[in-house]
Amino acid sequence: VQLVESGGGLVQAGGSLRLSCAASGSILSINAMAWYRQAPGKQRELVAVITSGGSTNYADSVTGRFTMSRDNAKNTVYLQMNSLKPEDTALYYCNAVIGGPPFHSWGQGTQVTVSS
Repeated sequence: VQLVESGGGLVQAGGSLRLSCAASGSILSINAMAWYRQAPGKQRELVAVITSGGSTNYADSVTGRFTMSRDNAKNTVYLQMNSLKPEDTALYYCNAVIGGPPFHSWGQGTQVTVSS
């Protein structure tokens, strides 16, 4: 499975961005997809996940501000980010959990920068 992210950029605090992640390859083997982020000097953290059944979960820090969704016809997942804060600044990665035993596929990352 190959993942390609897009949609990052520079935005002022309080603004919005929508990230996209297009998947190709063995799509039917995907069990779940997720967004992670990594800020400079920090560990990569899970932001949001969506299962094959459509259930979503979010990190406490983004709950109520971020929404993950998917378009099965386009093999694409999205991360709508509203009310952005400077602390949301990070490199955002798309992730797919594939097969069993599961392994992970990663995108190349897209930079999100929120200015104060």
